[in-house]
Amino acid sequence: MLRASSYLQPIHRLAPTRVWTRQSSKYSKVIAIRREDYLTWERRAPLGPKQVNLLVEEFGYKVIVQPSAKRAFTGSEYEECGAILQEDISQASLVVGVKQVPIDKLLPNKTYCFFSHTIKAQADNMPLLDAILEKKIKLIDYERLVDSSGKRLVAFGQFAGIAGMINILHGMGVRLLNLGFHTPFMYICSTHHYASTTSAKVDIAEAGSRIRLGQMPTALGPLTFVFTGTGNVFQGAKEIFQQLPHEFVSPNDLKEVTEHGDTRKVYGTIVTAEDHIESLDGSKFDKGHFRKFPEQYRSNFADKIAPYMSVLINGLYWGVGDPRLLTCKDARNLMKIKPTATKGLSDKLLPHRLLAISDISADPQGSIEFLYSVTNIGDPFEVYDPVSDAATRGVSGDGILITSIDNLPTQLPREATDFFGNLLLPHLIEMAKAEASVPFKDITKVSEEATIASNGELTPKFEYIRHLRNESLLYGRLHVSSPRKKNVLLLGSGFVARPVVEYLTRDPDISITIGYASIGDANDIAKTYRNTAAMLFRLGEEKALDQLKALISRHDLTVSLLPYTYHPQVAKFCLACDKHMVTASYVSPAMKELHQSALDKNLVFLNEMGLDPGIDHMLAAKCFDEVRAKGGKISSYVSYCGGLPAPELSDNPLRYKFSWSPRGALLAILNGARYRTNGEIKEIHPGGSLLAYTKDVDYYPGLNLEGYPNRDSMMYADLYDITSAHTGFSEVATALLKIGVINGEPNPILMRNAPDIQWHQLTANLLGLEANISIDDLKSEVLKRVSGNENKLKAIIDLGLLSDQPVAKEGTTIDALSALLSKSLTLQKGESDFVIMRHEIGVDWPNGKKETRHITLASYGSPDSHSAMAWTVGIPSAIAARQILRGEITRTGVMVPISSDIYEPMLGLLEKENIRESNHVTYH
Repeated sequence: MLRASSYLQPIHRLAPTRVWTRQSSKYSKVIAIRREDYLTWERRAPLGPKQVNLLVEEFGYKVIVQPSAKRAFTGSEYEECGAILQEDISQASLVVGVKQVPIDKLLPNKTYCFFSHTIKAQADNMPLLDAILEKKIKLIDYERLVDSSGKRLVAFGQFAGIAGMINILHGMGVRLLNLGFHTPFMYICSTHHYASTTSAKVDIAEAGSRIRLGQMPTALGPLTFVFTGTGNVFQGAKEIFQQLPHEFVSPNDLKEVTEHGDTRKVYGTIVTAEDHIESLDGSKFDKGHFRKFPEQYRSNFADKIAPYMSVLINGLYWGVGDPRLLTCKDARNLMKIKPTATKGLSDKLLPHRLLAISDISADPQGSIEFLYSVTNIGDPFEVYDPVSDAATRGVSGDGILITSIDNLPTQLPREATDFFGNLLLPHLIEMAKAEASVPFKDITKVSEEATIASNGELTPKFEYIRHLRNESLLYGRLHVSSPRKKNVLLLGSGFVARPVVEYLTRDPDISITIGYASIGDANDIAKTYRNTAAMLFRLGEEKALDQLKALISRHDLTVSLLPYTYHPQVAKFCLACDKHMVTASYVSPAMKELHQSALDKNLVFLNEMGLDPGIDHMLAAKCFDEVRAKGGKISSYVSYCGGLPAPELSDNPLRYKFSWSPRGALLAILNGARYRTNGEIKEIHPGGSLLAYTKDVDYYPGLNLEGYPNRDSMMYADLYDITSAHTGFSEVATALLKIGVINGEPNPILMRNAPDIQWHQLTANLLGLEANISIDDLKSEVLKRVSGNENKLKAIIDLGLLSDQPVAKEGTTIDALSALLSKSLTLQKGESDFVIMRHEIGVDWPNGKKETRHITLASYGSPDSHSAMAWTVGIPSAIAARQILRGEITRTGVMVPISSDIYEPMLGLLEKENIRESNHVTYH
């Protein structure tokens, strides 16, 4: 028999003793402890060296530990206990960690066990869950390892309580100093500055001695700490709180101690559900009934308890639909309540009694509505101002100090790891028996209940996650319950999405859901900006259209950044749901057909709200209207627009780097064009012919540019639309067309289930050659196809089209090429781009005079922020969306921004975003 015991931890905090027998060798498995790389400060592990030693010596398991320089236990400590220290963990059938696993680090067909934070359909982690399903990973979540009563069996909760309590005491010290009060809390540090709980207690006890001696400013009044929850989190927080001179009182006595309490000690009260939850029908509180039907109850916490608390220590589990402890409205009311100062009053007073909240549950927009995002160990505090409904990082400003760190126990990593490992070990042995491909085989009931995903599907117990997502019952940090909020659906998460979100979320009354089609940037955007969540949907999947319609119906307006071919379908759903719509794309014939329907429903379908089309039309329309108002006539109009990499980044075969979708840029080459020149209408058919019309552009003498026609300019009545690029682009693009890689038709050899293929083999196939042709012979054939142009051949080689790189099986050659170029020719961090637009507008005046108006717009990207292309395309769409939501655009139907009531305010708002034109006139 073997008994699990403590390892380098205080005896009073031992995990419960577990007893088991050694397993036979047939159950020997390989278990891996992965490196924690999701969060910078994460130093814990799921198992310490002692538990590893038990697995190796007593159970014959092989344990692989990924090296980590920041893990609290060193690699040598694990090796001494029998672990193998190595990077490759692919041999393991069971991979264990603590926090979420980065999507690109997930190994398919494995069993993973970690805190996934997906059980409430948390928007931030839905991309992770999607990847787990796609890779057929069996996911076991520690949070759902519970006993028959629902009590968690494996948790860090006690250490979360300890760390959260230490942190808020430290925060109180610096916050009160910022408000003008020196207090004994100034002698307490952040938790991670202490080597152990014991050393932290020494400083807290010293602060307690100073409080006992009367060194707490009496102007603060008696300080009261309210604890919610009675589980492990509370036990840990209480352990620290008791180092101060204290007295616990009942919730009913809080008012009394705030008025007559002693400032030489602090007061605590424990609040349970029975203390603040009441039935809507006045019946007696029933905890079991409440758990089943939370919507039939309300919380009186804000009225009964909150007015008398100085600090809230929140360890409450909050379920979807539960009444909140505090709402935004409650916070505004609490700011009006002043503390009751005792005798010895100084001239300085606190602005309000409620000083701080430590939300140890770290549940954004859970029991505390105005907790919009968690903080972190390196930047633990923010001050929430209820008046502006905004939070500022740090300890300054008007409002309530808040700390809400979702990995608190890692501040005491060695103690927390040992404690957790002792609890986990017996369950881990059972988990290791079940292969990922076999559902629930040889797995205990406890582990089965904690298995969220298996074999590419959600398990029956967690199928509700899909319903939560589909029904939008929980949208991450969205204010779904606030009637003043306007909800925007943003379809697409490419380069342009971030500026749209950045602009719209400046308005606290706007919430955003990013509907995205593939794992990409959406989750990062949602994490960065408040009031933002991400939700996966794939238009190619069954029932995707139903899901899209449901999404549109629950938002006030949709901004579509999808490919233009999807806009008519999105618009039809907007019509059906009576919702407005904004796009940055050209108005297609299919969109035009919806004009009358949009008029009939008084809906705004504003299109071409980007750079080109968009800003170009607005600047041109403004000039046209000014000239015509003075009796002039527009005799000619030529417009160039392009997005280019910074000149120093143009030394590549295409003379280009992509600041937007490579696919979109490549597809533009296939466009046709129609325009009028010298009174004659010219028409260029789609398929790549427009590159033959390239000509040098010299309006920026410092740049070597070329331009070519683009799309149908006749729809704008004599508009002539030209795209510009660095000289050399069209030559290489023509070569790519000739060898057949710019083709949007489905190609069987690029389907998902097709055999792997390399780029030189694909190029040979496109040219009708044998796949095993030698590289030299292939080069010769390519050279023939590009008319013997050595420069074009070199460009094709440099782009990797004759290499042995594997081809991404994306279904079409243009998508495969886009995937290749997105790796080699997209703007990288630290690189910048710029966009240039030039209008040359000829004007004839009644007196016979002629002039040319030159309108120029140049915008430069920031290496540390947005690309110029993303900014100038995204910001107009965002401004349009906000104006529509505010009722500032009254024109309805399918339209473009060429009327003065739209372009005049729009150009003014663009100028505030540093998007402005310059003008000069040449007289003839």
